[in-house]
Amino acid sequence: MSLSIRQPTNPIDYQNYSTERLRAEYLMEDLMVAGQAHFVYTHQDRMIAGGIVPNAETIGLPSFEALKSEYFLERREIGIINIGGPGSVQADGENFQIDHGECVYLGRGTETVSFQSDQTDNGARFYVISTPAHKTYPNAKQSKNEATVEHLGEASACNERSIYKFIHPDGIPSCQLVMGYTELKSGSVWNTMPAHRHDRRSELYFYFGLDEDTRLFHFMGDPEHTRHLVISNEQGIISPSWSIHAGAGTGAYSFIWAMGGENQSFADMDFVPMEDLR
Repeated sequence: MSLSIRQPTNPIDYQNYSTERLRAEYLMEDLMVAGQAHFVYTHQDRMIAGGIVPNAETIGLPSFEALKSEYFLERREIGIINIGGPGSVQADGENFQIDHGECVYLGRGTETVSFQSDQTDNGARFYVISTPAHKTYPNAKQSKNEATVEHLGEASACNERSIYKFIHPDGIPSCQLVMGYTELKSGSVWNTMPAHRHDRRSELYFYFGLDEDTRLFHFMGDPEHTRHLVISNEQGIISPSWSIHAGAGTGAYSFIWAMGGENQSFADMDFVPMEDLR
């Protein structure tokens, strides 16, 4: 078990960062480790990202000293998406069977949470996002077929994709967490372009489904001072509210997106004209 903490950064300071510093501040590596649970706490809207990979043993959701709470969800909510084989989430005695591509939401006040794989040769791989919560919403699960689906982009622009929304105002209700994932169609590489940012929310990205030799180029930063990070499979990005976020892969990939902040409107995006990018 581990919890690392990332402090906020500002759009002026980051312009002087080396590649190593950029990766240390914004890249989340080694979340998915077999038989372990690892978390990153970012002070960007106080979001927590984590990877939980149970093998034969059940892994409980721990509390950490940094949270100053009796249990993890005492003042928080959490979204869980399984990117591996079938597994289950137990929450205060209630069992949620969660297969690949499905989502479970647990509300504030859920005391005892544990994660389990149904099999060892194709184990579950749980990616989790937690945000502070001021109200309790019911625990819930959605399958991929129950998600709100939006098809965007076009093949000619290399950005044809399907967006699966799970935790949002018209789906599973929550205090502030918005969560889902995007699948790119065959032959498409851009996850979004023109680029945009959310001045009222932070966003965390988690890329998965990449082949071993596939790489994702994630673009970030102030529109006039863009930077990029090279990402491999099952790595994540912390995207501050002042930063654009767009990416292109050398092969097929999907990514989980999650937002926390001032509002829950999925369409609350500040698009950046192509001619303004530098």
